[in-house]
Amino acid sequence: MTTATESRKLPWWVSGDTNAFFGLGFNVLVNVLTLTALCIGVLNIPQNDVFGIILPALGIQLLIGNVYYTYLARRLARKENRDDVCAMPYGPSVPHMFIVVFVIMLPTYLATKDPVKAWQAGLAWCFIIGLIVLIGAFIGPVIRKYTPQAAMLGTLAGISIAFISMRPAAQMWEALWIALPVLVIILVGFFTDLKLPGNIPVGLAALLIGSAIGWIGGYMNPADVSAAVGDIAIALPTLKLDLLINGLGEVAPLLATAIPLGIYNFTEGMTNVESAAVAGDKFNLRAVLLADGTGAVVGSALGSPFPPAVYIGHPGWKEAGGRTSYSMASGVVIALLCFLGMFGLLSALLPTPAIVPILLYIGLLIGAQAFQAVPRVHAVAVVMAIIPNIASWAATQMNNVIAASGVAVTAEQIGAAGTVYHGTVLLGGGAILAGLVLGAVVAFIIDRNFFWAAGYALFGAALSFIGLLHAEKVGWNVGGQISLGYVFAALVLAGFGFWHSRTKVTKETVEAVDA
Repeated sequence: MTTATESRKLPWWVSGDTNAFFGLGFNVLVNVLTLTALCIGVLNIPQNDVFGIILPALGIQLLIGNVYYTYLARRLARKENRDDVCAMPYGPSVPHMFIVVFVIMLPTYLATKDPVKAWQAGLAWCFIIGLIVLIGAFIGPVIRKYTPQAAMLGTLAGISIAFISMRPAAQMWEALWIALPVLVIILVGFFTDLKLPGNIPVGLAALLIGSAIGWIGGYMNPADVSAAVGDIAIALPTLKLDLLINGLGEVAPLLATAIPLGIYNFTEGMTNVESAAVAGDKFNLRAVLLADGTGAVVGSALGSPFPPAVYIGHPGWKEAGGRTSYSMASGVVIALLCFLGMFGLLSALLPTPAIVPILLYIGLLIGAQAFQAVPRVHAVAVVMAIIPNIASWAATQMNNVIAASGVAVTAEQIGAAGTVYHGTVLLGGGAILAGLVLGAVVAFIIDRNFFWAAGYALFGAALSFIGLLHAEKVGWNVGGQISLGYVFAALVLAGFGFWHSRTKVTKETVEAVDA
């Protein structure tokens, strides 16, 4: 039993927290810089609104999640009398960041030519996402209980490879002379036991060296720094219920993406909690998801259209030495930068190629964990769970190119060029749920648990019938032929289940008679 004296010995900060703080902090930093650029450059939201309303609201979201996750970590550490518990990381959800901009806000802006209406639509969408995640906090534990680990970690690996790794890797190769030395420092620092001179934190060393290379090599523009200094201004969050209510007045078109993506959010949170459990820290899933949903709802009321999420990467930050407070420290620092209007200056000071390699590191680590943590025979189930996420990433790339070209093309025309466009879009629809279902089916087949495999196939049939799986919108009978495929697969699996049960009974009877 842990005594009160032992509980008080739990340190608030250890040297590994410094490493994890810089790593997670730069991760969140690059995401905030990206969403700032999207608001200003894509949606034409006035800079005063971005720096004065959206970012301060985001700062409150970060404080809610990161402070609460530190509390959960310290509670778990005291409960289990351990000092190696690592807090869950938290920040703006990367996939949702691009989805709310390009799927919700940009079409509204193009139709109305009004950035405020686009912003309002984003707020309403974020609010709905938060409500669905709050509901998911109560049904997520049930899903987790009956889903094979290979399916959950495989889906997480798919997200990390497709959505966490690919974009940073591509950005690195646009200025590899800056980015590759940074990545090498990160890999050496986090994957070996070598210490940097003076015990300097790996993330800080990588950022400083990358920034120095960028500035010396002429990649950065000093004039941008001067202009950014003039934009610095203190801004504190205030309620923007009028914007949210106006957005909710046109809520119906938003449900088609908000419902599946809300489910995506709590399912991703569920898989991240599973990933942390594999690394040794078993957090309460409901508590984690309640923070996610609350952050989205509160943020939308304050003016942020970007739902936050528990981040992929807990095992990486734990491996880097992070314990209970690194996440809170990163949330507090990024929130202060949001309140002080410093992100314009930071984007002018720090080269993007010097920051994004930390995201690639996280993608590598989570992708590897899925194969290391499950039984070897389930490796194929992990791969199956990865595939829908890769398809979703590829479909997003194709759709963005088509939208940017301004040319109307059909799926048939794209197919004539040798690209399986329509099938890729369908395969990637509801990718995280698709990965869970397909990964679970394969894992149960490997274990010869055919009835459970059939049950998951029927679950896939129901989800695809209403468009939550393998579809471009939510509705009734939007994925009829795909749903039928899952139903036929379930019948085949049930047949194997009856046959396997019969052969098993016959074999046991023969063995009993022989005995």
